[in-house]
Amino acid sequence: MKRNIIVLLASVFLLAGCKDLLVPEIENNQDLNGNYPANNAGLPFGILLNGYNRIPTNSWSFNDVATDDAVSNDQNNSFLKIANGQWTASNNPLNQWTNAYAAIQYLNIMLRDVDTVQWTADPVVSRLFRMRIKGEAYGLRALFYYHLLQAHAGVSESGAVLGVPLILEVQGPTADFNKPRASFEACMQQVYSDLNKADELLPLDYENVADPAFIPEKFGSVTREQYNRAFGAAFRGFLTGRIVKAIRSKAALLAASPAFNTGNPTAWADAANYAGEVISLKGGINALASNGLTWYSNAAEIAGLADGANPNEILWRNNYGDNRDLEQANFPPSLFGNGRINPTQNLVDAFPMANGLPINSAGSGYDASNPYIGRDPRLRLFILVNGGTAGPNNIAINTAIDGPTNDALNKVETSTRTGYYLRKLLRQDVNLNPNSANNQRHYKPHIRYTEIFLNYAEAANEAWGPVGAGKYGYSAYDVIKAIRKRAGVGATNGDPYLEEAKGNKDQMRELIRNERRIELCFEGFRFWDLRRWKMTLSETAKGVSIRNNTPSIINVESRQFQPFMVYGPIPYGEILKFGALEQNKGWR
Repeated sequence: MKRNIIVLLASVFLLAGCKDLLVPEIENNQDLNGNYPANNAGLPFGILLNGYNRIPTNSWSFNDVATDDAVSNDQNNSFLKIANGQWTASNNPLNQWTNAYAAIQYLNIMLRDVDTVQWTADPVVSRLFRMRIKGEAYGLRALFYYHLLQAHAGVSESGAVLGVPLILEVQGPTADFNKPRASFEACMQQVYSDLNKADELLPLDYENVADPAFIPEKFGSVTREQYNRAFGAAFRGFLTGRIVKAIRSKAALLAASPAFNTGNPTAWADAANYAGEVISLKGGINALASNGLTWYSNAAEIAGLADGANPNEILWRNNYGDNRDLEQANFPPSLFGNGRINPTQNLVDAFPMANGLPINSAGSGYDASNPYIGRDPRLRLFILVNGGTAGPNNIAINTAIDGPTNDALNKVETSTRTGYYLRKLLRQDVNLNPNSANNQRHYKPHIRYTEIFLNYAEAANEAWGPVGAGKYGYSAYDVIKAIRKRAGVGATNGDPYLEEAKGNKDQMRELIRNERRIELCFEGFRFWDLRRWKMTLSETAKGVSIRNNTPSIINVESRQFQPFMVYGPIPYGEILKFGALEQNKGWR
């Protein structure tokens, strides 16, 4: 009996202590209804940060694995799977739908509520903060619509070029979620509208001013201290007018491209002028960063970065961090890496000779039996070829099939499948040896200036030809000449191939696309570029097998893309839920 009483009392105490299992407690969660505490501006600012946290370029994607530029030895790589025929509307690693619309919902909340928030006790500074936050929200919303268009815009069964549903208001529980897709052109006009609003509200850069005379008129009558509180150097890294202009350049290039241009006769000129504005603000052609090729490994420059400050090559970046993740994933096995991303022979062949001539051009000097001699210096900088050096001790890497280490072609699971390893993006001063491992500082660019220069070259050539200068006074030829000069291409012979292309728009287009492929390789551009150019995605990925010092080209991986896949799908789950959504042609 005594034992039963003890058990009963224990049960009562247990239930009393667990009353939250029976009656819900009031949760300390803030409803997103605009009723923010007057002393807590951090809460609404956190809503804006949800947009920043979802930017797709916050991390590396390496979608190069789905192109002719790379393969992976990781059989679980999602881009490898779609390249091998597993890309469907319900299996899409390139999907931006959920991520982007979640960000847009938060940004719409911010735009609804920004004017109701007391950002600071000083009413003037609070007004400046309202301008800034509103500008950031508009700019970020445009950025997410750009990524949605890149991933999901396409041609319908009827032949119309469609964008995505435009959601410009906060969607509550009673909202009509069954929205049709707007036309691609309507989406672009919304992107431009948001970017224009952002540009009107934001400073060009976040920097402290020493004299009120340098405060732009659009911010009204404010003191230096008030301006710096809202727009000073403490906010570097957040969206600025300069970044907004660069996003406009990216979006305009997409809209002008063959896959999306619906006949707008000024699309290419617009794209060139938007890029030209950014380049002009930078200082023109001569402002191309001399060390821009090695932005990821300029040790002293990276070590000296102040919070939010950018190197000369970088327009916008994420926060830096000390780690060895990229090296762990991509160093060859002999350096304790996993050798994940393997550049292809296709990409290697895209690098010209140092004299500027393509390797298949008459008189180029290319020697197939000694293929890495006399080449564009960027080849060994970006790709670890057989005999190239890597790691903190500059060790020569042997990728030959009869090589003595696990770096050899297809030797073990972490060996190269193509005869090449990734070198670009990796800090060679990282040591992965478990007995002496170290980290180094890395950061991820959102936008590099070289991308904007290449945007200009492509658009200017299409709009005005190779030497047409446009309103900013420089041509596609001028830009490509500067880029190749920085790379050390054609330095000793006047770059005759570039001079020949100068007189031929089609040849210049091919050269510009090839320079873009080289300069931006492994940074997540090739897959999107091939699609917006409406070029084949099905080029077989090739490699090199070296035996007895004799190289031979091998097929490594076929690509299983269908022609309609130049456009990505609307997620299948969304099509099932919402009858107003129309799928892109070819997708089921």
